[in-house]
Amino acid sequence: MNTLSIVIPAYNEEARLPATIERVAEFLAQGPWDATEILVVDDGSRDGTVRAVQEYQKKLPGLRLLRNPGNRGKGYSVRHGMLEARGQWVLFSDADLSAPIEEMAKLMEAARREGAQVVIGSRALDRSLIGVHQTGFREWAGRIFNLCVRLIVRLPFADTQCGFKLFSAKAASEIFRRAQVDRWGFDPELLFIARKLGFKTVEVPVRWNHAEGAKISVFRDSARMFYDVARVRWFQFKGFYK
Repeated sequence: MNTLSIVIPAYNEEARLPATIERVAEFLAQGPWDATEILVVDDGSRDGTVRAVQEYQKKLPGLRLLRNPGNRGKGYSVRHGMLEARGQWVLFSDADLSAPIEEMAKLMEAARREGAQVVIGSRALDRSLIGVHQTGFREWAGRIFNLCVRLIVRLPFADTQCGFKLFSAKAASEIFRRAQVDRWGFDPELLFIARKLGFKTVEVPVRWNHAEGAKISVFRDSARMFYDVARVRWFQFKGFYK
């Protein structure tokens, strides 16, 4: 069986989610997969996110709704979905599809070509693929954060934060059951664990367009992200990643 799961974390995404589900479902219907599923993980939304997913479940049998016990964070939501996924390959994608779902073909091709178990989308490897940029301040802050990631956890990747990452089922199970970070700083932890466990990880340039309405605050959440990256070393010392 050639099977694929797509995990979409969602918090107050009532407005964007219907178009996202339709686009992802259309993409999957045209693919070579024997079986597919879409898992939307609701992170304690206060709008009509849950209702929107439930309406689409009536016509999309492969659509599953998972609900967190309250608002737990994006890292928790992605982990919840990845550990519940049933596919041989599992992709997690942001609900706004800043990286178009069609770019998954690049990740899958890289996995097959390189023999990789983890493939991450990147905005930094080829910035000509960015259609709509973030503000200059946000891009500058992102580069500073990536530099700190390189220094603290020794990751060689140009962009750890792009919300478009593909895992084999085995890699997803081994990595996410060890992960500890619940909020925005979870991406470097995943990649750190992947390398520690010996899963080959490659970075692939993807098309990307900044979408308005992002839930992250540059000032408030950046401080937490730096803190989370520092915690990765502490979690390693405590043996959580063995």
